[in-house]
Amino acid sequence: MARRTGLIDVAVEALRARISSGEWPVGSRIPPEPALVELLGVGRNTVREAVQSLVHAGLLERRQGSGTYVLSASEMAVSMGRQIADARQRDVVEVRRALEMEAARLAARRRTSTDVAELLAHRDARAEAYRRNDLDAMVSTDLTLHRAVVRTAANPVLRSMYENLLDAIGENIRFNFVTDVHAHDQHDGLVDAIVSGDAQRAAHETGLYLSALLDD
Repeated sequence: MARRTGLIDVAVEALRARISSGEWPVGSRIPPEPALVELLGVGRNTVREAVQSLVHAGLLERRQGSGTYVLSASEMAVSMGRQIADARQRDVVEVRRALEMEAARLAARRRTSTDVAELLAHRDARAEAYRRNDLDAMVSTDLTLHRAVVRTAANPVLRSMYENLLDAIGENIRFNFVTDVHAHDQHDGLVDAIVSGDAQRAAHETGLYLSALLDD
C-alpha cells in the first residue's frame, strides 16, 4: 500500500508541475488518460487517482463528455479565491493599489529591452480591444498588461502574491469596466514611465487610476 501511495504522490507532483509551470495553462484541457499513462509511466488506476486528487484540490475540473481542464495554477490561488469570493470590490482595489504601485516602481527600475517590447505590445493590444469595443478582450488585455508589469518588477514574492489573486483581480477589472468609463489610453502614462525608467512617476500613474476607482 505504501508503494502504491508513493506512485500516486509522484504522479500528482508530475501533473502539478506541468500546471504550475504553465505547460498546461489555466483553461486548457490536459491530455486524455491513455496519454497520461504513457507520459507518467504508471498504470491507469494511478493516473485516475492522481487526477482525482488534483480535482479535489481545485486545480483540475472534469467536464462530462469533454475531458479534464485546468481550473487553477496553484492550491494557494484556490484557497485565496474561496476566502475572498465575497470580498467587496473596494477591498480588492485597495490590495491592488498596494501591490501594483510597488510593482510599477520596481518595473521602472528593472525593465529590460525585452520587457519594454512586451509592455508596448500589451499596451497596443489593450487599445485595439477598446477600438473593437470587445468587453472580454478589454478585460483580458488589461489583465495581461498588469501581469506583465508585475513580471517586469522581477520580485518572485510579489509576483506569486499577485498571480494567486488573479481571479479576484480579473473580476475587479471586469466590474470596473462595466460600472465605470475607462479610456483606451488609461495606462499609457504608466507604460511610458516604466519604459523611461521613471520609478516615481510609474507608481504615481498607478496610484492615480486605482485611487480614482476608490473615490468613485
